[in-house]
Amino acid sequence: MLSRLWERLWADWIWFPEGHGWADLTDKDGVVFPKVQDLWAVLPIALCFLVVRQIFERTVAIPLASLLGIRDKKRVCAAPNPVLESYFCNTSKHPTQSSVEDLCKQTGCSVRQVQRWFRRRRNQERPNKLKKFCEACWRFTFYLLAFFAGLLALIDKPWFYDLKLMWENFPKMPLDTSQYWYYVMELGFYLSLVFSIASDVKRKDFKEQIVHHVATIMLISFSWLVNYIRGGTLIMLVHDASDYLMESAKMFNYAGWRKTCNIIFTLFAAVFIVTRLVILPFWIIHTTWVYPLTLYKPFFGFYFFNGLLMVLLVLHVFWAVLIVRMVVKFLPANQIVEDERSDKEETESDDEDHVEKKDTYKNGYVQNGHTPLNNNRRRKGD
Repeated sequence: MLSRLWERLWADWIWFPEGHGWADLTDKDGVVFPKVQDLWAVLPIALCFLVVRQIFERTVAIPLASLLGIRDKKRVCAAPNPVLESYFCNTSKHPTQSSVEDLCKQTGCSVRQVQRWFRRRRNQERPNKLKKFCEACWRFTFYLLAFFAGLLALIDKPWFYDLKLMWENFPKMPLDTSQYWYYVMELGFYLSLVFSIASDVKRKDFKEQIVHHVATIMLISFSWLVNYIRGGTLIMLVHDASDYLMESAKMFNYAGWRKTCNIIFTLFAAVFIVTRLVILPFWIIHTTWVYPLTLYKPFFGFYFFNGLLMVLLVLHVFWAVLIVRMVVKFLPANQIVEDERSDKEETESDDEDHVEKKDTYKNGYVQNGHTPLNNNRRRKGD
Protein backbone atom coordinates (compact mmCIF):
# COMPACT_ATOMS: atom_id res chain seq x y z
CA MET A 1 0.00 0.00 0.00
CA LEU A 2 2.67 2.52 1.05
CA SER A 3 5.03 1.44 -1.73
CA ARG A 4 2.30 1.91 -4.32
CA LEU A 5 1.46 5.34 -2.90
CA TRP A 6 5.16 6.24 -2.97
CA GLU A 7 5.43 5.20 -6.62
CA ARG A 8 2.43 7.30 -7.55
CA LEU A 9 3.80 10.29 -5.66
CA TRP A 10 7.06 10.19 -7.63
CA ALA A 11 5.55 9.29 -10.98
CA ASP A 12 7.41 10.66 -14.01
CA TRP A 13 4.42 12.56 -15.37
CA ILE A 14 4.11 14.61 -12.15
CA TRP A 15 7.65 15.98 -11.97
CA PHE A 16 8.91 15.89 -15.58
CA PRO A 17 7.61 16.97 -18.97
CA GLU A 18 6.09 14.37 -21.26
CA GLY A 19 8.63 11.86 -22.53
CA HIS A 20 11.08 12.33 -19.66
CA GLY A 21 11.47 10.84 -16.21
CA TRP A 22 13.75 9.68 -13.40
CA ALA A 23 15.50 7.25 -15.74
CA ASP A 24 17.05 10.22 -17.53
CA LEU A 25 19.03 11.03 -14.37
CA THR A 26 20.93 7.73 -14.30
CA ASP A 27 24.72 8.09 -14.44
CA LYS A 28 26.32 6.67 -17.56
CA ASP A 29 29.48 7.06 -19.63
CA GLY A 30 31.11 9.13 -16.88
CA VAL A 31 28.29 11.70 -16.89
CA VAL A 32 27.00 12.44 -13.36
CA PHE A 33 23.52 13.69 -12.46
CA PRO A 34 22.00 14.87 -9.14
CA LYS A 35 20.76 12.12 -6.83
CA VAL A 36 18.37 12.06 -3.89
CA GLN A 37 20.96 10.55 -1.55
CA ASP A 38 23.28 13.50 -2.17
CA LEU A 39 20.98 15.65 -0.03
CA TRP A 40 21.86 13.63 3.08
CA ALA A 41 25.27 15.31 2.99
CA VAL A 42 23.51 18.58 3.83
CA LEU A 43 22.78 17.52 7.44
CA PRO A 44 26.42 17.17 8.59
CA ILE A 45 27.28 20.34 6.66
CA ALA A 46 24.55 22.26 8.52
CA LEU A 47 25.87 20.97 11.85
CA CYS A 48 29.40 21.97 10.83
CA PHE A 49 28.13 25.46 10.08
CA LEU A 50 26.73 25.70 13.62
CA VAL A 51 30.09 24.69 15.11
CA VAL A 52 32.11 26.95 12.79
CA ARG A 53 29.79 29.84 13.62
CA GLN A 54 30.51 29.53 17.35
CA ILE A 55 34.25 29.46 16.69
CA PHE A 56 33.99 32.36 14.24
CA GLU A 57 32.03 34.57 16.63
CA ARG A 58 34.48 34.00 19.48
CA THR A 59 37.70 34.33 17.50
CA VAL A 60 36.75 36.87 14.82
CA ALA A 61 33.46 38.69 15.46
CA ILE A 62 33.93 39.55 19.16
CA PRO A 63 37.53 40.86 18.72
CA LEU A 64 36.36 42.86 15.68
CA ALA A 65 33.51 44.33 17.72
CA SER A 66 35.99 45.32 20.43
CA LEU A 67 38.19 46.94 17.79
CA LEU A 68 35.24 48.97 16.49
CA GLY A 69 34.37 50.07 20.01
CA ILE A 70 31.08 48.18 20.28
CA ARG A 71 30.12 47.89 23.94
CA ASP A 72 26.97 46.61 25.57
CA LYS A 73 25.10 48.93 27.88
CA LYS A 74 24.73 47.61 31.39
CA ARG A 75 21.10 46.72 31.87
CA VAL A 76 19.23 46.95 35.15
CA CYS A 77 17.49 43.63 35.78
CA ALA A 78 13.92 43.50 36.99
CA ALA A 79 13.59 42.60 40.65
CA PRO A 80 12.13 39.13 41.33
CA ASN A 81 8.35 39.38 41.54
CA PRO A 82 6.29 36.17 41.07
CA VAL A 83 3.03 38.01 40.31
CA LEU A 84 4.50 40.27 37.62
CA GLU A 85 6.64 37.44 36.22
CA SER A 86 3.58 35.21 35.86
CA TYR A 87 1.69 37.97 34.03
CA PHE A 88 4.70 38.68 31.81
CA CYS A 89 5.17 35.04 30.77
CA ASN A 90 1.58 33.90 30.52
CA THR A 91 -0.54 36.95 29.65
CA SER A 92 1.27 39.86 28.00
CA LYS A 93 4.61 41.64 27.94
CA HIS A 94 2.79 44.95 27.41
CA PRO A 95 0.03 45.27 30.03
CA THR A 96 -2.81 47.72 29.47
CA GLN A 97 -3.45 50.57 31.89
CA SER A 98 -6.28 48.70 33.58
CA SER A 99 -4.06 45.63 33.95
CA VAL A 100 -1.31 47.77 35.47
CA GLU A 101 -3.72 49.10 38.07
CA ASP A 102 -4.85 45.54 38.92
CA LEU A 103 -1.23 44.45 39.26
CA CYS A 104 -0.58 47.41 41.55
CA LYS A 105 -3.29 46.18 43.89
CA GLN A 106 -1.91 42.64 43.85
CA THR A 107 1.71 43.61 44.44
CA GLY A 108 1.38 46.80 46.49
CA CYS A 109 3.57 48.67 43.98
CA SER A 110 2.89 52.03 42.40
CA VAL A 111 1.96 52.42 38.73
CA ARG A 112 5.42 53.74 37.90
CA GLN A 113 7.11 50.81 39.66
CA VAL A 114 5.05 48.26 37.72
CA GLN A 115 5.72 50.02 34.42
CA ARG A 116 9.40 50.20 35.21
CA TRP A 117 9.48 46.49 36.10
CA PHE A 118 7.90 45.51 32.76
CA ARG A 119 10.27 47.78 30.83
CA ARG A 120 13.31 46.26 32.49
CA ARG A 121 11.93 42.77 32.03
CA ARG A 122 11.37 43.37 28.30
CA ASN A 123 14.88 44.75 27.94
CA GLN A 124 16.27 41.59 29.53
CA GLU A 125 14.88 39.53 26.63
CA ARG A 126 16.12 41.84 23.92
CA PRO A 127 19.42 40.78 22.32
CA ASN A 128 22.33 43.04 23.12
CA LYS A 129 24.29 44.94 20.50
CA LEU A 130 27.25 42.56 20.62
CA LYS A 131 25.03 39.57 19.85
CA LYS A 132 23.49 41.43 16.90
CA PHE A 133 26.93 42.37 15.59
CA CYS A 134 28.24 38.80 15.83
CA GLU A 135 25.23 37.45 13.94
CA ALA A 136 25.54 40.10 11.21
CA CYS A 137 29.30 39.48 10.95
CA TRP A 138 28.79 35.72 10.50
CA ARG A 139 26.12 36.14 7.84
CA PHE A 140 28.13 38.83 6.05
CA THR A 141 31.10 36.48 5.81
CA PHE A 142 29.07 33.60 4.41
CA TYR A 143 27.02 35.67 1.93
CA LEU A 144 30.14 37.42 0.64
CA LEU A 145 32.02 34.15 0.11
CA ALA A 146 28.91 32.45 -1.33
CA PHE A 147 28.33 35.26 -3.84
CA PHE A 148 31.85 35.19 -5.24
CA ALA A 149 31.94 31.37 -5.15
CA GLY A 150 28.69 31.27 -7.11
CA LEU A 151 29.98 33.88 -9.53
CA LEU A 152 33.14 31.83 -10.04
CA ALA A 153 31.09 28.68 -10.64
CA LEU A 154 28.83 30.35 -13.23
CA ILE A 155 31.08 32.84 -14.99
CA ASP A 156 32.11 30.34 -17.66
CA LYS A 157 28.66 28.80 -18.15
CA PRO A 158 26.78 29.75 -21.33
CA TRP A 159 23.39 29.90 -19.55
CA PHE A 160 24.77 32.66 -17.33
CA TYR A 161 24.64 34.93 -20.39
CA ASP A 162 21.71 33.35 -22.27
CA LEU A 163 19.08 32.27 -19.77
CA LYS A 164 17.15 30.19 -22.30
CA LEU A 165 20.05 27.73 -22.36
CA MET A 166 19.12 26.61 -18.84
CA TRP A 167 16.53 24.37 -20.55
CA GLU A 168 18.89 22.96 -23.19
CA ASN A 169 18.76 19.11 -23.10
CA PHE A 170 16.60 19.18 -19.96
CA PRO A 171 16.61 17.06 -17.84
CA LYS A 172 19.73 15.36 -19.19
CA MET A 173 22.09 18.09 -17.96
CA PRO A 174 25.31 16.83 -16.31
CA LEU A 175 26.30 18.02 -12.85
CA ASP A 176 29.58 19.90 -12.39
CA THR A 177 31.64 19.64 -9.21
CA SER A 178 31.41 23.41 -8.66
CA GLN A 179 27.61 23.27 -8.92
CA TYR A 180 27.47 20.40 -6.45
CA TRP A 181 29.42 22.26 -3.76
CA TYR A 182 27.59 25.52 -4.41
CA TYR A 183 24.28 23.72 -3.85
CA VAL A 184 25.17 21.73 -0.74
CA MET A 185 26.86 24.70 0.93
CA GLU A 186 23.89 27.01 0.32
CA LEU A 187 21.38 24.39 1.42
CA GLY A 188 23.48 23.51 4.47
CA PHE A 189 23.69 27.16 5.49
CA TYR A 190 19.94 27.78 5.26
CA LEU A 191 19.30 24.56 7.16
CA SER A 192 21.66 25.79 9.90
CA LEU A 193 19.65 29.01 10.10
CA VAL A 194 16.54 26.93 10.79
CA PHE A 195 18.39 25.00 13.50
CA SER A 196 19.58 28.21 15.19
CA ILE A 197 16.40 30.24 14.73
CA ALA A 198 15.41 29.84 18.38
CA SER A 199 18.63 31.49 19.58
CA ASP A 200 19.07 34.05 16.79
CA VAL A 201 17.91 37.66 17.01
CA LYS A 202 14.13 37.77 16.59
CA ARG A 203 12.73 40.66 14.57
CA LYS A 204 9.25 41.83 13.69
CA ASP A 205 9.33 39.89 10.41
CA PHE A 206 10.08 36.63 12.23
CA LYS A 207 7.20 34.77 10.55
CA GLU A 208 8.20 36.04 7.11
CA GLN A 209 11.76 34.87 7.78
CA ILE A 210 10.48 31.39 8.64
CA VAL A 211 8.47 31.26 5.42
CA HIS A 212 11.50 32.49 3.46
CA HIS A 213 13.84 29.86 4.94
CA VAL A 214 11.36 27.02 4.37
CA ALA A 215 10.57 28.13 0.80
CA THR A 216 14.29 28.51 0.04
CA ILE A 217 15.12 25.04 1.39
CA MET A 218 12.24 23.49 -0.57
CA LEU A 219 13.22 25.36 -3.72
CA ILE A 220 16.89 24.35 -3.55
CA SER A 221 16.05 20.73 -2.66
CA PHE A 222 13.40 20.36 -5.36
CA SER A 223 15.55 21.96 -8.06
CA TRP A 224 18.27 19.47 -7.10
CA LEU A 225 15.97 16.44 -7.28
CA VAL A 226 14.58 17.17 -10.76
CA ASN A 227 17.82 18.69 -12.12
CA TYR A 228 16.75 22.33 -12.32
CA ILE A 229 20.39 22.97 -11.38
CA ARG A 230 21.04 25.71 -13.90
CA GLY A 231 18.04 27.77 -12.85
CA GLY A 232 18.71 27.06 -9.19
CA THR A 233 22.28 28.37 -9.29
CA LEU A 234 21.14 31.58 -10.98
CA ILE A 235 18.44 32.11 -8.36
CA MET A 236 20.91 31.58 -5.50
CA LEU A 237 23.41 33.99 -7.06
CA VAL A 238 20.77 36.70 -7.44
CA HIS A 239 19.87 36.38 -3.76
CA ASP A 240 23.48 36.40 -2.53
CA ALA A 241 24.21 39.56 -4.53
CA SER A 242 22.56 41.87 -1.98
CA ASP A 243 22.57 39.93 1.29
CA TYR A 244 26.19 40.64 2.21
CA LEU A 245 25.61 44.38 1.69
CA MET A 246 22.69 44.34 4.12
CA GLU A 247 24.71 42.51 6.78
CA SER A 248 27.68 44.87 6.38
CA ALA A 249 25.34 47.87 6.77
CA LYS A 250 24.10 46.33 10.03
CA MET A 251 27.67 45.91 11.27
CA PHE A 252 28.49 49.58 10.68
CA ASN A 253 25.15 50.55 12.19
CA TYR A 254 26.00 48.76 15.44
CA ALA A 255 29.46 50.37 15.36
CA GLY A 256 27.89 53.84 15.02
CA TRP A 257 29.56 54.64 11.68
CA ARG A 258 26.69 56.77 10.38
CA LYS A 259 27.92 57.84 6.93
CA THR A 260 29.42 54.46 6.07
CA CYS A 261 26.24 52.69 7.14
CA ASN A 262 24.04 55.03 5.10
CA ILE A 263 26.18 54.66 1.97
CA ILE A 264 26.25 50.86 2.16
CA PHE A 265 22.55 50.66 2.96
CA THR A 266 21.70 52.87 -0.03
CA LEU A 267 23.83 50.61 -2.23
CA PHE A 268 22.12 47.56 -0.74
CA ALA A 269 18.67 49.03 -1.43
CA ALA A 270 19.59 49.65 -5.08
CA VAL A 271 21.08 46.17 -5.57
CA PHE A 272 18.14 44.52 -3.77
CA ILE A 273 15.54 46.22 -5.97
CA VAL A 274 17.47 45.54 -9.20
CA THR A 275 18.24 41.89 -8.49
CA ARG A 276 15.07 40.77 -6.73
CA LEU A 277 12.39 42.98 -8.26
CA VAL A 278 13.79 43.31 -11.79
CA ILE A 279 16.23 40.51 -12.69
CA LEU A 280 14.43 37.77 -10.75
CA PRO A 281 10.85 38.32 -12.03
CA PHE A 282 11.49 39.72 -15.51
CA TRP A 283 14.47 37.59 -16.50
CA ILE A 284 14.71 34.44 -14.40
CA ILE A 285 11.03 33.76 -13.58
CA HIS A 286 10.13 34.68 -17.14
CA THR A 287 12.58 32.03 -18.33
CA THR A 288 11.27 29.41 -15.87
CA TRP A 289 7.57 30.19 -16.35
CA VAL A 290 6.93 31.57 -19.85
CA TYR A 291 9.72 30.19 -22.04
CA PRO A 292 9.32 26.48 -21.01
CA LEU A 293 5.73 26.52 -22.31
CA THR A 294 7.15 26.89 -25.82
CA LEU A 295 9.10 23.64 -25.30
CA TYR A 296 6.93 21.43 -23.08
CA LYS A 297 3.37 21.02 -21.95
CA PRO A 298 2.84 22.27 -18.36
CA PHE A 299 3.17 19.66 -15.62
CA PHE A 300 2.88 19.69 -11.82
CA GLY A 301 6.63 20.06 -11.21
CA PHE A 302 6.58 23.15 -13.42
CA TYR A 303 3.84 24.76 -11.30
CA PHE A 304 5.43 23.68 -8.01
CA PHE A 305 8.83 25.19 -8.83
CA ASN A 306 7.40 28.48 -10.06
CA GLY A 307 4.96 28.59 -7.15
CA LEU A 308 7.88 28.58 -4.72
CA LEU A 309 9.51 31.36 -6.73
CA MET A 310 6.34 33.43 -6.46
CA VAL A 311 6.35 32.98 -2.66
CA LEU A 312 9.87 34.39 -2.57
CA LEU A 313 8.88 37.22 -4.90
CA VAL A 314 5.98 38.25 -2.63
CA LEU A 315 8.38 38.32 0.35
CA HIS A 316 10.79 40.44 -1.67
CA VAL A 317 8.07 42.99 -2.39
CA PHE A 318 7.22 43.08 1.33
CA TRP A 319 10.86 43.68 2.29
CA ALA A 320 11.37 46.19 -0.53
CA VAL A 321 8.60 48.36 0.96
CA LEU A 322 10.35 48.30 4.35
CA ILE A 323 13.71 49.11 2.75
CA VAL A 324 12.39 52.05 0.73
CA ARG A 325 10.58 53.38 3.80
CA MET A 326 13.81 53.23 5.80
CA VAL A 327 15.74 55.04 3.06
CA VAL A 328 13.12 57.79 2.76
CA LYS A 329 12.83 58.17 6.53
CA PHE A 330 16.46 58.26 7.62
CA LEU A 331 18.77 59.24 4.80
CA PRO A 332 17.51 62.77 3.96
CA ALA A 333 18.18 63.86 7.56
CA ASN A 334 21.54 62.03 7.57
CA GLN A 335 20.46 60.00 10.55
CA ILE A 336 21.68 56.51 11.32
CA VAL A 337 19.71 53.84 9.48
CA GLU A 338 17.64 51.83 11.94
CA ASP A 339 16.22 48.40 11.15
CA GLU A 340 12.44 48.77 11.35
CA ARG A 341 12.19 45.04 11.97
CA SER A 342 14.06 45.28 15.28
CA ASP A 343 12.64 46.29 18.64
CA LYS A 344 14.28 49.33 20.20
CA GLU A 345 15.51 49.10 23.75
CA GLU A 346 13.38 51.11 26.16
CA THR A 347 15.04 53.74 28.35
CA GLU A 348 14.27 55.21 31.74
CA SER A 349 12.65 58.24 30.11
CA ASP A 350 9.96 56.05 28.54
CA ASP A 351 8.22 55.62 31.87
CA GLU A 352 8.66 59.29 32.72
CA ASP A 353 7.07 60.32 29.44
CA HIS A 354 4.20 57.92 29.99
CA VAL A 355 3.50 59.29 33.45
CA GLU A 356 3.77 62.91 32.28
CA LYS A 357 1.28 62.24 29.50
CA LYS A 358 -1.08 60.67 31.98
CA ASP A 359 -0.75 63.70 34.27
CA THR A 360 -1.33 65.99 31.30
CA TYR A 361 -4.66 64.41 30.48
CA LYS A 362 -5.60 64.28 34.14
CA ASN A 363 -4.59 67.79 35.29
CA GLY A 364 -4.45 69.80 32.09
CA TYR A 365 -1.52 70.80 29.88
CA VAL A 366 1.80 71.47 31.58
CA GLN A 367 3.57 74.78 31.11
CA ASN A 368 7.25 75.08 32.02
CA GLY A 369 6.97 71.97 34.15
CA HIS A 370 3.97 73.23 36.19
CA THR A 371 0.25 73.00 35.68
CA PRO A 372 -1.35 76.38 34.92
CA LEU A 373 -3.43 78.03 37.64
CA ASN A 374 -7.13 77.65 37.39
CA ASN A 375 -8.66 81.00 36.49
CA ASN A 376 -11.71 80.23 38.61
CA ARG A 377 -9.59 79.67 41.70
CA ARG A 378 -9.88 82.39 44.36
CA ARG A 379 -6.88 84.58 45.02
CA LYS A 380 -5.45 84.87 48.52
CA GLY A 381 -6.93 87.96 50.09
CA ASP A 382 -10.22 87.68 48.21
